[in-house]
Amino acid sequence: MHRYRVERGLTQEVLAHLAGMTRAHYQQIERGWWHRGTPANPSLKVVVRLAQALDVEVGDLLPSTAALTWPAD
Repeated sequence: MHRYRVERGLTQEVLAHLAGMTRAHYQQIERGWWHRGTPANPSLKVVVRLAQALDVEVGDLLPSTAALTWPAD
């Protein structure tokens, strides 16, 4: 998301406003962490709103499934 935001010349505050969230909430998502050791896990609704605000497809904001790894259960 950071790359798309910077490419469009948007501040975190402006993008957050366009997506209907607070700057602090957006910062947590862009950073990838809510609290130390707790990964950000935005809802699909939030991801869609960010994609709309950035004028990109939702899939552009998601990692490649080939790059995902999950801890063993």
